[in-house]
Amino acid sequence: MRAASTLVVAALFLYGVYGAAASAYAERGDVGDFVDAMVADYGFSRAELLALFGKVERKQAVLDAIARPAEKVKPWHEYRDLFVTPQRIQGGIEFWRANDAALAQATAQFGVPADVVVAILGVETLYGKNTGTYRVVDALTTLAFDYPPRAPFFRNELAQFLLLAREEGVDALSLTGSYAGAMGYGQFIPSSFRTYSVDFDGDGKRDIWRDPVDAIGSVANYFNRQGWRANGPVVVRAEVVDDRADAIANDALALDHTVGTIRALGVTMPAYADDEPALLLKLDGDAGPEYWVGLHNFFVITRYNRSAMYALAVHQLGASIASAVAGAPVGAS
Repeated sequence: MRAASTLVVAALFLYGVYGAAASAYAERGDVGDFVDAMVADYGFSRAELLALFGKVERKQAVLDAIARPAEKVKPWHEYRDLFVTPQRIQGGIEFWRANDAALAQATAQFGVPADVVVAILGVETLYGKNTGTYRVVDALTTLAFDYPPRAPFFRNELAQFLLLAREEGVDALSLTGSYAGAMGYGQFIPSSFRTYSVDFDGDGKRDIWRDPVDAIGSVANYFNRQGWRANGPVVVRAEVVDDRADAIANDALALDHTVGTIRALGVTMPAYADDEPALLLKLDGDAGPEYWVGLHNFFVITRYNRSAMYALAVHQLGASIASAVAGAPVGAS
């Protein structure tokens, strides 16, 4: 009993020392070094940054979430059923109708179709309903200084976040997002916000947290900057005559093959140019294997989230929403 009690006391002592120190960010040397760099590189006030970090809270829930073992990868038919749902389709129809003018403007300006933009917002946050409740500065600071495996990445994102708060004239303590610091309707990380977000309604603010118009423009701008081809194909269902194509299926999330080389392996698909860059997917569907050929715009979707199943879910959700919207006048009740 005495030995056990001694261990408990020691554990509590260590928690008191390191747990408290970990949450007192303004007093930590590594945070001080970060602050000094922000002062030297970007002209921040040292006193103001230290005052900010004095209010930042260490979030154990953030560390628990990011350290949680990755879930078992779901087969395609289960993954699809998470996102291509009646709720998300209906929500997408309503969002499209409510924001038809902004979506049309985004398509005209950036060449990105409305269904892709709407589907991204539907998959990411259910059209702005689930954008995250963590203070972004808490999440990023916790990961930047108490999660060594990815500390450099999150320190950069923390720096980008402080810059965007200054640029946008907002209180850094007021902005919320996911446990990893992703923000707003489209879940932009701070570096993506600074690079791709736009003031799409002309009110002088880039508000991806509350303004669906800015969110629409920002997502469309992201895809445009990643090379989206207006009116270009995205992904097509294919058929195979034997298992030769399996050798290249799912081999990389890159356009390492061409339509011609894929066809030569016994894959039947619509008539695209043989020299068109492409990738081949073999996924577990409800009725057995499904083969899909992803083209340039499919690869662009994977730049948003590096997952082929994510990109295919976005494509199918968007197609379902577009089909439903086309069946009735936009703006109809």
